[in-house]
Amino acid sequence: MTSWNSIAEPAISIDRLTVRFGAQSGSPVLAVDDVSLQIAQGEFVSLVGPSGCGKTTILNLLTGLLAEPWEGRVHLMGKVPAPGNPALSYMLARDCLFPWRTALQNASYGMELRKVDPAVRDSRARDLLARVGLGDFIDKYPKALSHGMRQRCALARTFALDAPVLLMDEPFGALDAQTKLQLEDLLLGLWSEHRRTVVFVTHDLAEAVAMSDRVVVMCPRPGRVLADVRIDLERPRSIRALQQDRRFHEIYSHIWGLLESGVAKDEK
Repeated sequence: MTSWNSIAEPAISIDRLTVRFGAQSGSPVLAVDDVSLQIAQGEFVSLVGPSGCGKTTILNLLTGLLAEPWEGRVHLMGKVPAPGNPALSYMLARDCLFPWRTALQNASYGMELRKVDPAVRDSRARDLLARVGLGDFIDKYPKALSHGMRQRCALARTFALDAPVLLMDEPFGALDAQTKLQLEDLLLGLWSEHRRTVVFVTHDLAEAVAMSDRVVVMCPRPGRVLADVRIDLERPRSIRALQQDRRFHEIYSHIWGLLESGVAKDEK
């Protein structure tokens, strides 16, 4: 495995980022405006805000795949974002499993692209599939898996990569409530063990508060940082237990108020 923790810089450093869409058309849309954000190695940070405020745009920029011009300074593990960065793994809202590959083959796919030794990738994929409850389904194809099971497989594929930074764009947004709670607990367990840096986009404020070290609140387009709230809930956490925690609900109400105030200002 690659050793990444010797890098002294923050995992992610964003300084005065501005992104405009459609600049070539003559009528550009300001999507992200003067955003600055520092994320330490091993932090779990959620981005919340209304649709269109630039959350996914920031993730896409960090991958090095954003085609639109941008201004500012952005570093990921000390380097300017570039396509194919081995320091990065990206989990989308859709599982994006290949229907012609088994769960084991899908969980191994990222490692296969990065030319990890076959024995190593097979062992790591099997272990992670067992951790997410799919140990008995490694030879099943996606058509034989439920939506929640497919997302479990995608989660195993994401963690199987030796990447210190995980970008996650509403990975549990389309799941039923019970499955969502199960996968949130699974993610927290894996994160606690591996301590990867996570940037997590979600529209579910309770999810953001329950899982994160910090919640970054963004206002409607153009996306700006409205607030950066540190979550002072003790770890390790249980998603279910937090539902009865008074402090959890206080933080939730505080951030909800910030979101409402940001929308109200935009409507004036």
